[in-house]
Amino acid sequence: MSALFNFQSLLTVILLFICTCAYLRSLFPSILDRHKVGVSGIFWKAARVGERLSPYVAISCVLMACSILFWS
Repeated sequence: MSALFNFQSLLTVILLFICTCAYLRSLFPSILDRHKVGVSGIFWKAARVGERLSPYVAISCVLMACSILFWS
């Protein structure tokens, strides 16, 4: 089943995308800061969400991991 048709998989992909973008921005800030508009701006926006809402993103990742491990 595709991640687009399963809500739990879609949330997992979105959380992983946000965490990956925030991590890459911490390593290479100049790469994501150059591309703030257009299609590549999605990566910059996801990195900003990951940085500014990091406690909530971290809690969501832990809850998603528990739900995948114990309830799926």
